[in-house]
Amino acid sequence: MIRKLGGYLSVAAIAYLVYIFAFYIEGEMGVVLITFLIVAPVISVIAAVASKNRISVTIDSDAFVKKGSELEVTVKVEKRGIFPFAIIEITPSASEVFDEHKKNYHLSLFFEQSRTFTYRIPARIGGNGEISVGKVYSCGFLGFLRLKDKKAVGAPVSVGIIPDIPDIKASSPLFRNLANVVMTSDEEEDESSAMLYSVNSAPGYEHREYVQGDPLKRVNWKLSTKKDKLMVRLDEAVSSVQPMIILDLYRASAEDPHSAVIKEEKLIRSVFGLLKALVKQGISCNFAYCGGGNRVIIESVENPDYVDNLLLKVLSVKVVPGYRLDLNSINSNVCACVIATTDAGGVFSSMTGRFSENGNFNILLPYINDAYSGDAELWYLDENNDFKQV
Repeated sequence: MIRKLGGYLSVAAIAYLVYIFAFYIEGEMGVVLITFLIVAPVISVIAAVASKNRISVTIDSDAFVKKGSELEVTVKVEKRGIFPFAIIEITPSASEVFDEHKKNYHLSLFFEQSRTFTYRIPARIGGNGEISVGKVYSCGFLGFLRLKDKKAVGAPVSVGIIPDIPDIKASSPLFRNLANVVMTSDEEEDESSAMLYSVNSAPGYEHREYVQGDPLKRVNWKLSTKKDKLMVRLDEAVSSVQPMIILDLYRASAEDPHSAVIKEEKLIRSVFGLLKALVKQGISCNFAYCGGGNRVIIESVENPDYVDNLLLKVLSVKVVPGYRLDLNSINSNVCACVIATTDAGGVFSSMTGRFSENGNFNILLPYINDAYSGDAELWYLDENNDFKQV
């Protein structure tokens, strides 16, 4: 409001000075000035209106960037037709994982059909973020008229901010808890395998078709090639001996986005620190997370190097407010389960009851939280990268 008032006062002051000049100082020159002050704004308005709806602004950048570094963004401005564009004002925008970017960019397109420029924006919080064109205005030659052009704004670009994953010690209580359960389950599976060997004359001839979550190391590739479908050996421990780790990045619809991304980063660091520690010790895990289109993806993680690739998959998916991972679609028949969630309150307790039937059920939270009312053990990662029980 103050800015508009200042503009009106400036125009009034110029008009008053021209009036004084034309009628009291130099009449002929004053007429020229008056003519210029009328014609120039009219031409500027025509240029602004003619440019509107003929602008196309798109952005491009890397898909991932390390937390604490700067993301380079390329903005491309194109025009349709040969009519020259006077002043185009562009205000880029970015989501909460980036620093706030308030700078406006101005450029003109006379003989060129397109122009590009770049800017850099710091990545401050780990997680999934977006950069977008924000707002585009056609301003004419004088710049006092700004016409917003909604059609010029291109689609936003998704960017994953990669946080530092902590090194979890083998002495951490949650890690020891899961490792002990897996070792006990492995011994039970070995006994079952020995009984199966005694029934079959040759081990390895009992198979079933592969289902999502089975370890790839138990796939019989030779038989799979013959049958044209993946077949899994039954003479080895099946996927039930693998702990299930579930990542639920739930964000309430009314939650403050800045507070939400801080919690989500904390949880992502915690769950991937645990996952990497388990796999490094030879403990294969099933990992469930939200894929594109709110699909539940379950992957078997056996190689420590694959954990980093899995992290990129998680960071490439935008968190949808109000959506919680569909826990009913995940098999609860596992030796141990860890559900990492940003919100364990409300109906979450009733949704997770069936996971506690196997005895070893844990919930991993970003901070100390007592909103959960179920039977699981609650954990969080402290400042020393050690899992502590709530």
